[in-house]
Parts: sequence; C-alpha cells; structure tokens
Amino acid sequence: MKLYKLLSFSFLIATLTSCTFTENIYINDNGTGKFSVDMDGSALMEMAGDQIAGQMGDTKKDIDSTFTFKQIFEEKKDSIAKLSPETQKELKKLENFVVSTKMSSEKKQFLMTMGTDFKNVNELQDILQTLTTFQRLEGGANANPLGNGFGDNGSTLVYTYDGKKFTRKATIDQQKLAAKAKDSAADMSKMMFASSNYIVKYHFPKKIKKVSNPNALFSDDRKSITIQYSFTDYMENPDKLNFDVEFEK
Repeated sequence: MKLYKLLSFSFLIATLTSCTFTENIYINDNGTGKFSVDMDGSALMEMAGDQIAGQMGDTKKDIDSTFTFKQIFEEKKDSIAKLSPETQKELKKLENFVVSTKMSSEKKQFLMTMGTDFKNVNELQDILQTLTTFQRLEGGANANPLGNGFGDNGSTLVYTYDGKKFTRKATIDQQKLAAKAKDSAADMSKMMFASSNYIVKYHFPKKIKKVSNPNALFSDDRKSITIQYSFTDYMENPDKLNFDVEFEK
C-alpha cells in the first residue's frame, strides 16, 4: 500500500469518530528515552469495520504496517526540494519517527503509533506542531497521520528534565491563536475532535514526590503518571496540559 494512501486513510479515521490520543514519554536514568503518540480509532471500526476495510481493497485482509517518515520523504523528495530551507529543516525533525498501524475489521481494531527515540527531551520541542508541515507537501493535505490539524493548537510546547524536576509547558502564541480564530478549517477540526480524549502517560527512572496537576494518577511504584484531558482542552486551552513533576531525592 502506498504510504500516502495509508496516511490519508488514517486521517479519515481520526476525523470521523471519537478517538483516544495518548502521549507517551519514557525517560531513562541517563536522560535518553522514547516518545510516542498513540491513536486508537477502534470506535469507528466497531461501527463500520467491514465497509472501511472494503474501501481499503480487501474486507478480509488485516493491515499491519510499519514505516518511517524517512521513507515518505524519499517518495516526496522532489516536492520537498521546492520547499524553503526552514520548512525542510522542520520536516527533518520527523525523519527518524516510525509509524506503526494495525487494522482489523474482524477484531474491530484500528491502532496507530508514531514514535521515536531521543537523547534528551529537549529534542522534542514542538515536535507535534511539526506534523502540520506535511500540509505544505504536494498532495499532502491529509498526510498528517494523526489527523489534519493535530499538533496545531497555537502554542509552543517545551519539555525539560534535569533529574530533579520534569516540566511540560505549552506557551500560547497569541498571534497564532488569533489567526486560528479566523480559520474555518480550524473550527471544523475542533468539531470533529470534540468527543475525543487526550491522555499523557509519562514514565520516569525515579519515584515521584509530587505533581502539580491534582488529577494525576500514579502507578504502584510511583514512577509513572497518567493524566486524561478532553481533546478540546488540547486544541483550545493547551496551557491546561501544563504541569511539573518533582522527584524524591
């Protein structure tokens, strides 16, 4: 299956039903780790799995696909060469991301994971917003694997970790926010994602002393937290997802 066809189909899933998005970060003792965003669009497969599978060309065959953005960039290298140096630099941030997709009409399942390794959480600054750069590619209007508009919530997202404290901070860009308020497409994206959820799951090498968000749920060993938000908050009030984590000495 062509990669762009699969990405466009993923976009269709993301915009037609209630989805659950989960942002995962795993940090090791030395500060390295893994980052991923998972999308669960199984609700639509529950309603219309056979019809969707038929649109993909085979109602009986499951999809289990893995590819990297580097492969997509190779396919679209001519289009990328026409972009500005700044835009090309933005796209390069995604080069090492791996996208895995599993779809089964029989199991009523549609799962997608987009992830990468990192040497330091600083490498992840605004990584989700970079996904919107896909729309500048020729034929790439629906190429964002997590849905058109995902990552474009008018904020700048920064992660920091120094062994003593972890911070997730989104700073709202008022100019971008004003521009989005005039964008009818952005309003449409908000409506389509209105019933979706956004969950953060962060895993640390040390026990957590406290978290500034009172809704955080701790794992049994107190090294992981889970916080659930509405996707509306992620899109309209990204600073609501800000919090600090302090660790035991």
